[in-house]
Amino acid sequence: MKLCMFFAFLVIVQLELSISLVESINLQQPLQAITKAPKVILPAEDYLSLTHYLNSCPDVEGIIHQKTKAWFKKDYTLAASLIRLHFHDCAVRGCDGSILLNHPGSERRAKASRTLRGFEVIDDIKAEIERRCPKTVSCTDILTVVARDATVLLGGPFWEVTLGRKDGKTSIAKEAEMVPQGYENVTTLIEFFKSKGLNELDLVILSGSHTIGRSSCYSILHRLAKPDPTLDIQYWKQLRKKCRRGWDLVDLDVTTPKTFDIAYFTNLQKKLGLLSTDSALYTNQMTAAFVDATVSQPSLFESQFAASMVKLGNVQVLTRKNEGEIRLNCNSVNRNY
Repeated sequence: MKLCMFFAFLVIVQLELSISLVESINLQQPLQAITKAPKVILPAEDYLSLTHYLNSCPDVEGIIHQKTKAWFKKDYTLAASLIRLHFHDCAVRGCDGSILLNHPGSERRAKASRTLRGFEVIDDIKAEIERRCPKTVSCTDILTVVARDATVLLGGPFWEVTLGRKDGKTSIAKEAEMVPQGYENVTTLIEFFKSKGLNELDLVILSGSHTIGRSSCYSILHRLAKPDPTLDIQYWKQLRKKCRRGWDLVDLDVTTPKTFDIAYFTNLQKKLGLLSTDSALYTNQMTAAFVDATVSQPSLFESQFAASMVKLGNVQVLTRKNEGEIRLNCNSVNRNY
């Protein structure tokens, strides 16, 4: 009897050991799977958020809006220049504030950047933010929000801007020459936009920012030497009279230059696009279809402009750890924090 009880006890102990071993293996397998699983790297723009400065600088957008509005009251033409400044920044190395760096050989000193304006606005805003929230808000975020506020001040749409971009440390003049200058063909424009993650619709809609602002005659002199088949002849004659010198300025939108509307697109249909790149949009089947759609559905422009500006503002942003910096002065990289 005692022998039977001993064997029964032995069987129970072996069974418990087996169960413990199985449980141990089952617990270790998922832990090993977790430790061996590859790390998920999120797209850089996924690190941006609407609440990035909620605790560190809660009034940042209010400061930017008030300052932008004050400058707009002094000179309304700065609004269009600020939108353009944002585009030139994002078009080279992504939205990293590289266009703001002011040193020999920087993008800002490039020949292609000679007509850019609005740097003093960004400097003014940055100085105020540094006073109230030191070492916190990037110049790139400031420029991105300013482009939105400038659009609104001109009567355009509002959109939420996610924040958390850092400032880049590199700015090369030669790279600024790759930004479209107003004379490229439509294929080149499409390829350039695609290299930034933007499509044909974004190209057409963002070109619609030319519904406000001005251009130097230098950008269109090649169209004025002889009649241009893509320009209305009367408009061509009018431009010839206005452009006596390369530095003279002409409105990008010949009909309603101070209003953010769809006149730019109706102008393209009538061969009244100022730049070669404007006219080119109506020579390509796909881009011309988007132009026509915008004219037939005016509400499309505002909603899609907001969406395309969000995409533009997220191009190649610096958001991860050890990427970029928060510049103390938008004109130069930090020497010592």
